[in-house]
Amino acid sequence: MATVYDFTVKDRSGNDVSLKDYEGKVLLIVNTATGCGFTPHYDPLEAMYKELKDKGFEILDFPCNQFANQAPGDEEEIHNFCTMKFGTEFPQFAKLNVNGDDADPLFAYLATEKPFEGFGKGLKNLSLKKFSDMNNKEFGDKAYVKWNFTKFLVDRSGKVIARFEPTVDMKEVKAAVEAELGK
Repeated sequence: MATVYDFTVKDRSGNDVSLKDYEGKVLLIVNTATGCGFTPHYDPLEAMYKELKDKGFEILDFPCNQFANQAPGDEEEIHNFCTMKFGTEFPQFAKLNVNGDDADPLFAYLATEKPFEGFGKGLKNLSLKKFSDMNNKEFGDKAYVKWNFTKFLVDRSGKVIARFEPTVDMKEVKAAVEAELGK
């Protein structure tokens, strides 16, 4: 059975990084964008990282420009924005695609393990769904991720155990991370 440890990704400089390097840690893998309405998620993500990294937790940040061109810069520009505006210290990787024929294999795997189940209820969630549906129409059955700041929780054995859409309250995400760290 495959795990996230079977994948290799690119760091910000284009070097290969085996996710096996993170074996034994609880991971939160996130596709991000610097110009998105959910960009403020960087604040609670960084706070969670600072609080929990010494307990075996890592956040892996993958910028993606497939959602309304909300991550237009190169890796260095994106990294500078995140570190200067939000003080992020967790690992940030090369920009990638999460949907379509060019989707990074890691994200195709993550989304296959934990498929999209909806944005939830409420007017904000319904309007995001409409915008997401329009944006993802071109990807058909390869629209693995529906919007920026989708988060995948991975246990210490490399198994994908939860998916959090950007509309999920970050307190809920943190509670799930803490529960997994406590196992």
